[in-house]
Amino acid sequence: MPNRSTLTPTHLRCQGLVSPRGVDYRQPLISWQLAGSGTARAQTAYQILVATSTSKLAPGTADLWDTGKVDGSLSAQVRYAGKPLESRTICHWTVRVWDETGAAGEFALPSHWEMGLLDETDWEAQWITSASYPEVMPGSKVAPSPIFRKEARIDSPVRHARAYISGLGFFELEVNGRKVGDHVLDPAFTRYDLRTLYVVHDITDHLVLGQNAFGVVLGTGYYNCHTKEVWDFEQAAWRDRPKVIAQIEITHADGTVHTIRTDRSWSTSTGPIVFDGIRNGEFYDARLEKPGWSLPGYDASTWSPAQIAASPGGELISQLLPVKVTQTLAALSVTELADGSSMVDFGQNIAGWAQLAASAPAGTEVTLRYGERLNDDGTLNVESIKTFIKSGEFQTDKYTFKGDGVETWEPRFTFHGFRYVHVTGFPAKLLAENLRARVVHSAFEPAGSFSCSNELLTTMFTAMKWTYTGNFVGIPMDCPQREKNGWTGDTQLATETGLLMFDSAPAYRQWLDDISAAMRPSGQLPGIVPTGGWGYNWGSGPAWDSALTHIPWYIHVLTGDIDVLQRHYEKMKRYVHYMGRMATDDILSFGLGDWLSPIPRDSPNSSPVPLTSTAYYFANAQIVSRIAALTGRDDESAHYAALAERIKAAFNREFYDPATGYYKGRSQTPQAFALYYGLVPDGEEQRVADGLAKIVVEDNCRPTFGIVGSKYVPSALAKIGRSDLVYKMAVGTEFPSWAAWFDSGATTFYEDWKGEGSLNHVALGIICEWMMKWLAGIKADHTQPGFKHSVIQPVFINDLEWVKGEHKTPYGLIRSEWHHEDGGGVAMTIEIPVNTTATLRLPSGSKPVVNGVAVAAKTETLLSGEVDVVELGSGLYEVRV
Repeated sequence: MPNRSTLTPTHLRCQGLVSPRGVDYRQPLISWQLAGSGTARAQTAYQILVATSTSKLAPGTADLWDTGKVDGSLSAQVRYAGKPLESRTICHWTVRVWDETGAAGEFALPSHWEMGLLDETDWEAQWITSASYPEVMPGSKVAPSPIFRKEARIDSPVRHARAYISGLGFFELEVNGRKVGDHVLDPAFTRYDLRTLYVVHDITDHLVLGQNAFGVVLGTGYYNCHTKEVWDFEQAAWRDRPKVIAQIEITHADGTVHTIRTDRSWSTSTGPIVFDGIRNGEFYDARLEKPGWSLPGYDASTWSPAQIAASPGGELISQLLPVKVTQTLAALSVTELADGSSMVDFGQNIAGWAQLAASAPAGTEVTLRYGERLNDDGTLNVESIKTFIKSGEFQTDKYTFKGDGVETWEPRFTFHGFRYVHVTGFPAKLLAENLRARVVHSAFEPAGSFSCSNELLTTMFTAMKWTYTGNFVGIPMDCPQREKNGWTGDTQLATETGLLMFDSAPAYRQWLDDISAAMRPSGQLPGIVPTGGWGYNWGSGPAWDSALTHIPWYIHVLTGDIDVLQRHYEKMKRYVHYMGRMATDDILSFGLGDWLSPIPRDSPNSSPVPLTSTAYYFANAQIVSRIAALTGRDDESAHYAALAERIKAAFNREFYDPATGYYKGRSQTPQAFALYYGLVPDGEEQRVADGLAKIVVEDNCRPTFGIVGSKYVPSALAKIGRSDLVYKMAVGTEFPSWAAWFDSGATTFYEDWKGEGSLNHVALGIICEWMMKWLAGIKADHTQPGFKHSVIQPVFINDLEWVKGEHKTPYGLIRSEWHHEDGGGVAMTIEIPVNTTATLRLPSGSKPVVNGVAVAAKTETLLSGEVDVVELGSGLYEVRV
């Protein structure tokens, strides 16, 4: 046996994040990856140490948790089970493992996480607001953004300092004249009367001995939506004037703690942000700046005392994953229009804003209007997306110069969806260097990549990455320009795709709590989350509401997190019971069905709403049954399994025609739903599979489905071994067509096939899930979640010369590459993470050679036909077939 190194833990994570601050899970989940040479490497035991300081981080001295040697291979989502954790505790931790030979490795380099404020009584600060800000009433004029300041003296050395803060709708914190942190648009949108997020900042390096100053700027955000729109947020029960709560805790070298808290002693005034609206924009008058306002010694004698404000009503919960500016794009072109204004094209549809850098005389006002498309004459076209906004300007920022050299400005409290910016009022010829685009989204890390010899497919995968991030700004959204709403249907459909592309599970966990909070006692859910009350009786339905059941399941399968299932299990049950009360003879008829399908709803070939809704009823009962089994609720598991079987029988009685082998609608979506969810009667699978393939061929391999079918049709076709038809769909140019969009210059996926609505929507981009799972062949095994065991099953499309795909799993990188060889056959490179295994499925008769050695493959029969199966341990493999 060749020499093998012991296994070394790396990539230590808590709640899926690197050294998070403000953890409010009392038993957080911790994970690590393993590095080590060779193949078939595995962990057989581990030892975790958690301590209040690194000096105690050793066996026998760890004062929070020393697991001792624990037999087992689990290294992802291990639940903390040490001493009860208290608020503010900094938990230093490390881990070592024993490998497959029983050899122990070294402890990993320590990491840490920090607890938040776990109890309401930890908060000594008060919510404060500005007395001069007008009362929030229908039709009232929005006031300039309030600013607050407080000075305090520090006379002894500081060990560390934390700011626990929430400002509504948005806030920025400054200490001694500098912005704290690199977050933007804090805190994320929640239903504020149920849950309000706070942020924990380390401000140690901002403080000095002597006098210090603390400043806060507030924006209206989603909290004080003052613009009338169709979702009625201006009538939300939580709506109120902007307010802030801040608790600054300074721990000195001698262990004493000095707390500075928001109360009446803070002073308040207004600054240069004269208007801000989440769907409107931000207006900034630089002449109204107050230089030095957040520095010590500033003269605030004309400022007013802060006023104590009522709490928004919700529980204060820590926000672990912020929104950040992730890229800055240069202008692709600047075009001068006939009226002297300029159109700037950034070449990419994004979420974010423009950064202006220029000089102009004092009082010069420059207006920036944002949009996704242009009219034929080169002017901005926003008519197709602004119709839902009933008052105020739409996607418009304004900057008034103070006349002091080059002034650089960008908005703080709004964001836009755009590719183009129309600039008016600029006093000179606008140059590309005067305007840059700032890309903004939730700051999750990349997790997956895909490329292949077909440039269109590679472009589509890249475009979906842009689409996904552009629709995840604090919450998952349906579009960043028109609505900025958390539509549950779009999100649940695209979750699996997103998790394969990005490490976004922490962001979903945060939003799932909002879905649970939005549930009515009956189990009813709204179509948008958060909501101020709109969307319970229209805009919802099983495909939308199933975000509550499907997203936790996808997170579990792809990351191994079982806590997310436990957390929402009771609400999932309540929703399934709600579906049962809405059903007649186990058939569910409410909902939106296959929304935005190119097949007219009154067509006999349209997908029936009761069919898709009942399929989701079945799927939810099945998911709840699986979760019950995983969590030791055997009786409940049996109950929901029986319910699922009953729904399946009703589904087939109502929708399946055994004489023809087709489901009602005889179109792509109904057949795909039945195959995907396993609803087809025993013995009829091949007939239904053949029927789906026949329908697709009759449709000239065009995707004749809407946003709901976009997940199920490609997956079902792949499942029955017809990825060749999916490939033809993906590259075909006949309407409806993805290829036609990208041939015409699209950089993100569209809301509808005609491209008449939003040009930045996630649902129709789910074709990229098929690319990763079937062309690259990387699939998780739900029986060993988190890619503890994976399935590698690539489809060798003849028209493709090569394919490359990879995904960063909780255990490490999994990679699958293949190419056709000149002399025939296929060469593959496969990388399996340490401490995991994989099943390689190949076409029947492949005669695989693995790392130069012919192996005897087993035969397995699937719906797609027979496949050759090879079992692999961890390591790097060269395979030829």
